[in-house]
Amino acid sequence: MHYVYIIQSIPHPHRFYTGATKDLKRRLAEHNRHDGEYSSRYKPWIIKTYRAFQFKEMAIAFERYLKTPSGPAFAKKRL
Repeated sequence: MHYVYIIQSIPHPHRFYTGATKDLKRRLAEHNRHDGEYSSRYKPWIIKTYRAFQFKEMAIAFERYLKTPSGPAFAKKRL
């Protein structure tokens, strides 16, 4: 399975990050461990929501959509 996820910063609850991965637990651990990335400034993170896709192409397309200007509104309303 391929996952598209939205994580939320615990100390900055208005900060979200959207990504795609094949291993959701590993990727969350990476966000909470790494330095020097956008996500490192707002760690620790929790998973707000995720969606599973059978095909990688579908997951990538959905992730790209969520990163468009209308994506956050869609996520807030439906995810």
